Formats: sequence, C-alpha cells, structure tokens
Amino acid sequence: MKIILVNPLIPQNAGSIGRLCASMDIELVFVEPLGFKIEDKYLKRAGLDYWPWIQYSVAPSWQVAFEGVERPWFFTAHTSQPYSDVRYQEGDALVFGSENHGLPRELLERYDEGQRVCVPMTNPHVRSLNLAQCVAIGLCEARRQVGWPVHRAPATPKS
Repeated sequence: MKIILVNPLIPQNAGSIGRLCASMDIELVFVEPLGFKIEDKYLKRAGLDYWPWIQYSVAPSWQVAFEGVERPWFFTAHTSQPYSDVRYQEGDALVFGSENHGLPRELLERYDEGQRVCVPMTNPHVRSLNLAQCVAIGLCEARRQVGWPVHRAPATPKS
C-alpha cells in the first residue's frame, strides 16, 4: 500500500503525512511540482525525527508515480462515493491532490469513476478538510480493512 501526493503545497501537511506513513511502514510518493523543497525546515519539523523511517520518493510526474500501481483510489470532491464504501487491498495506492486545486482533471478522467472516493461532509459551508486529515482518515480505513501492521515495541537500550 502507498500514499501518493500529487503536487502538495504545504510542507507541514507533507511532514505530518510522512510521520503517519512512517508509523505504518507505508510508502509515500511526492509528485512534482511541489510547493516546497524536501529540505524545507517546516517539512522536517512536522515529520519530527522520523525521517530515517519515512520511505519516500519524488516522482517528476503522476504518470511516473503510477508505474506499477494496479488499483489507485482517488480522494476527491468530484464523487459521492464515500471512502468507507470500497474494499481496499494490499498494494492499493491512495491518491490525494494539492491543498488548493485537488487532483488534476486529466488524471481523474483517465481512470474509472468508480476509483474516486470522498470523505463525506454534512455541513454545506465547509469546502474541504486539511490534506493531512484526509490522508489519515483514508489510510486508517484502508489499514483497518486490510489489517493493521504488526506493532513492534521500540528497542530497549542495552545496559
């Protein structure tokens, strides 16, 4: 399973998502262009000292990021299918767009509408949720369905 962030803009969101991915041993793919540099201090701060455990890569385009992906799930406002109504599998990719534009229309049109999911919101005055929140919501449901990673206790220091 992996998370793909297409053109993320806010380093704090990306760092928080990296930290979440590290906690579950989930691969994270950033798709360029990015609204920050990987060396950004805010990105690093949000990811805390977990960067050695974040399995991430940077792809020059979404076409490259999708190589080898069989079942992408596109989190978007352009559907009414709730994220919890689909059946996730190991190997799936959860795909999220930028904070201000979402996923590119060209990308959405290339795949079946059944691959689109949303986080339902009941208040019509709220346009969107924070990107890191959406990733956490989607990833936790996918892991719940597929099975949680085996929890490993931290290593204890030797005397």
